[in-house]
Amino acid sequence: CGDDCIMKYNEVKILQHLEEYIEGTYSQHYTNGDFQIQDLFEEIGIAEEFCRGAAIKYLIRFGKKNGKNSLDLLKAMHYMILMFHYCGFDKNLEETKKSVDIKV
Repeated sequence: CGDDCIMKYNEVKILQHLEEYIEGTYSQHYTNGDFQIQDLFEEIGIAEEFCRGAAIKYLIRFGKKNGKNSLDLLKAMHYMILMFHYCGFDKNLEETKKSVDIKV
């Protein structure tokens, strides 16, 4: 976000922090080569539903387990990004921007 940035709630810094968190999770996942459990969920047709449930779980847990734990919010946002992917919105981001009236 440059000098003419209108965002005033640290969104850019938060998104950068989220990106760092997500990158860090890839060394923590139980994997067999490039295969992750999310791949199995996608294969059996439940990836979108699993991500929705996981995001809700972490949003509900926020403030209850270990207080207002930012990790719960990072996990919820990660699952929402995965859900964005499984819904196919990442396939044509330009079309997605138009459908929600985002100015580019």
